[in-house]
Amino acid sequence: MSGSALPPFDPYDPLGIDDLLSAEDRAVRETVRTWAADRVLPYVAGWYEAGELPVIRELARELGSIGALGMSLTGYGCAGASAVQYGLACLELEAADSGIRSLVSVQGSLAMYAIHRFGSEEQRQEWLPRMAAGEVIGCFGLTEPDHGSDPAGMRTYAKRDGDDWVLNGRKMWITNGSVAGVAVVWARTGDAPNNPGFRGFVVPTDAPGFSAPEIKHKWSLRASVTSELVLDDVRLPADAVLPEGAGLKGPLSCLGHARYGIVWGAMGAARSSFESALDYAKTRVQFGRAIGGFQLTQAKLADMAVELHKGILLAHHLGRRMDAGRLRPEQVSFGKLNNVREAIEICRTSRTILGANGISLEYPVMRHATNLESVLTYEGTVEMHQLVLGKALTGLDAFR
Repeated sequence: MSGSALPPFDPYDPLGIDDLLSAEDRAVRETVRTWAADRVLPYVAGWYEAGELPVIRELARELGSIGALGMSLTGYGCAGASAVQYGLACLELEAADSGIRSLVSVQGSLAMYAIHRFGSEEQRQEWLPRMAAGEVIGCFGLTEPDHGSDPAGMRTYAKRDGDDWVLNGRKMWITNGSVAGVAVVWARTGDAPNNPGFRGFVVPTDAPGFSAPEIKHKWSLRASVTSELVLDDVRLPADAVLPEGAGLKGPLSCLGHARYGIVWGAMGAARSSFESALDYAKTRVQFGRAIGGFQLTQAKLADMAVELHKGILLAHHLGRRMDAGRLRPEQVSFGKLNNVREAIEICRTSRTILGANGISLEYPVMRHATNLESVLTYEGTVEMHQLVLGKALTGLDAFR
């Protein structure tokens, strides 16, 4: 191929990754990007500064209308999109704010996925169409105040009482909790500590004894609703149990689905920060010329571009594997570990290019950086994903 036939170099897609996308993929991406530009970007700095998301119910209905809720699920009003298309949506949502992507991930990849994958047909019919439309917001109760990385130690307990179940316990750091109409709650059901059973329950949040006080004073994910779940003798009928969700494989498979979305989403926060730094470097003048013309600034931009687009390529690769039914949990850990870690570094380096302006909410960089500190921890900490990969590489279990 002659040089004249080559396409021009695109600073915003230097590897030509868009060539991997179909027309339908691009249409999905554009729909979500346009929605985020119209409904999130003009307001998110204010929401973040105030530490609230006052229009969450309205946003949920709008996200439902564009097919973004449970979008990779089939039937029951869900879009039935590909894994790659779901990933592209996560990237665009997190390019706006991690809190908005978290809303969608918890709704679709955790609460809806659990009901779709492990629920009865009656549970699916009752909840999924309304959740797909954004009419009902869902949450997912697994993490507890004293048990995060080790869910087998959970204390929330479900006890049989005749045909009913009675739940007692607490869950912590639950996205969407105080605005949810339904909670998927995981509880210990075994009678002996050395032989615990675990089951998932579909819990209407108006059930007596259920409450969800909102968690305040966060310095990360401030444009997101985060709550505690309190279950005080919550009585549920026998059909509240997820019939296919026995054991810990149920909640862990849900987490795997959500982690996949993070692999893409983290690159959205990184892209937003990188593009802010790139644009700023071309217009900010010091010592008589734009700072983008200095070698040290160019080195930072080059290194960030390399890691950003490597991460996007990794996300694409994992998405194709998921669509082919060949994505392993260890591969999701690989993606989450790499992409969130690199996204944080991109945000920090972008902040240095913006200088003091980098800490201002007039730019998205510091907001993304602080949000990613939460993303680094939830759905599996760095250490847990390192140990998942370590066990896969060596065959030796370092968890216990």
